[in-house]
Amino acid sequence: MKHPSTLSIQEFTYELPDERIARYPLAERDASRLLVYRKGEISESVYRNLAAALPPESMLVFNNTRVVEARLLFQKETGGIIEIFCLEPGDQYADITSAMLQKGKVYWKCLVGGAKKWKEGPLRMEIQPTAVHSDPLVIEAGKVSQHNDYFIIELSWNNAAMSFAELLHAAGSIPLPPYLNRKTEAADKERYQTIYAAQDGSVAAPTAGLHFTPHVFETLQQKNIHRAFVTLHVGAGTFKPVKASTMGEHEMHAEFIEVSAALVRQLILQHEQGIIAVGTTSLRTLESLYWLGAKVIATPDIPAAALQLQQWEPYEQPEQDIPATTALQALLQWIEQQPLQQLITKTQIIIAPGYRFRIISGLITNFHQPQSTLLLIVAAITGNDWKRIYRYAMENDFRFLSYGDGCLLWV
Repeated sequence: MKHPSTLSIQEFTYELPDERIARYPLAERDASRLLVYRKGEISESVYRNLAAALPPESMLVFNNTRVVEARLLFQKETGGIIEIFCLEPGDQYADITSAMLQKGKVYWKCLVGGAKKWKEGPLRMEIQPTAVHSDPLVIEAGKVSQHNDYFIIELSWNNAAMSFAELLHAAGSIPLPPYLNRKTEAADKERYQTIYAAQDGSVAAPTAGLHFTPHVFETLQQKNIHRAFVTLHVGAGTFKPVKASTMGEHEMHAEFIEVSAALVRQLILQHEQGIIAVGTTSLRTLESLYWLGAKVIATPDIPAAALQLQQWEPYEQPEQDIPATTALQALLQWIEQQPLQQLITKTQIIIAPGYRFRIISGLITNFHQPQSTLLLIVAAITGNDWKRIYRYAMENDFRFLSYGDGCLLWV
């Protein structure tokens, strides 16, 4: 496997005029256009007709993470606004789900907008009574420590029965991607969320899934196209620009994944029929499962704390060709030995040209920013044809980024 650490992100750029960025979603989710790429050929469809582009008995894998209202605005006594953007739990929590269920107090890694204005002492916010909380909700934020890319913030609140997830729902706002360059509006609360979102924890939507509707699911079912769900909580690192001259100097963001034993069984059964990842986060999760299975084969009694994936591990393994189903079977046996028959871990995997896909046979995804790690995934699937695909999309008025159109790319 070619090592992509020598790649320069400058090779993965294109001109994206501001007017081609979709600031708002279409009125109907499944009316978005779909570019289909297969064996060098490009064709067009719409998401409403997705089933026609997929083979019977194949399987779509979705990321069922839910975007949380991660932006909290605190007003100082002087009138100035301090914004706290909740990124991910402090290291004392085993996973995002348990951290989201904390009551009364929580420690979170946060970005702080206006940090220089925040001198000493806690910030305070009061939310007036609603149908959800009958008394005023008082929230306090205190700085615990400062790190290179974030602060550790202690958030506490006066309703002992309220979880942190409920607190964010009551007091926070949905964090739209910075490139939309607009404030969050009421409609975004529903539209910047997939219809199947279930697990609180993301600060960005798995946007490929925004196009799916009950009608699309019904047409998929009619064609015996199966569906399954993984959970990868998308962090703000998904928008982190690559500033390094080569990818070897770029630290890929790590994200929490949650996968059940039942899902791995489905993957083993479906592998021959074809597995299509809905979104780069689903793809990252699925391909990570292969390498986690390889680690279990190498160390069958590996403890849960050690079963994680660093960004370059797939490229630094000894040359071996473990079949996908063998790796998944090993991982399944390991998961079945866990108390909850579930894998909760972190993956930092970077997928770039030179990577050989083990689990997926296709990807459904939106059109991504120039010089982004997401565009590297597209190039890993399509090779240099990514330029032709994006040129076609640009010349044929496709809409770009989170609220834009998408593509189906076959490996």
